[in-house]
Amino acid sequence: MTKAEIVQALYSKVGGFSRKESAELVDLVFEMMKETLGRGEKIKISGFGNFVLRDKRQRPGRNPQTGQPIRISERRVLTFKSSQILKQALNQRQVSGMPAANPSGVGAVAMGAGRGDGSVVAKD
Repeated sequence: MTKAEIVQALYSKVGGFSRKESAELVDLVFEMMKETLGRGEKIKISGFGNFVLRDKRQRPGRNPQTGQPIRISERRVLTFKSSQILKQALNQRQVSGMPAANPSGVGAVAMGAGRGDGSVVAKD
């Protein structure tokens, strides 16, 4: 979902806001989140999850193309940990007949299609 789609959903579902006001509201929320994370504070959204900014130290690494050792600089990374409520809601849809997301685009593994030897049969 893109930011424009979020604005359109807010405009369509909530009502009472113009498209411009909806866009300003979405921009304001994202700006507040950026500022909060920039100060090193955690964002906790009840029923959704936590956004946390973590500091990673400098560490040794390797250039994957050449194999040469390199130094990976220190950096800040954003992590998200979903709440149990969100996890349950997402799993509830999967169980109730909605297809699960398949990011690879390759055929899904058939449930119960194992051969009894631990292998599974791919279903196209």
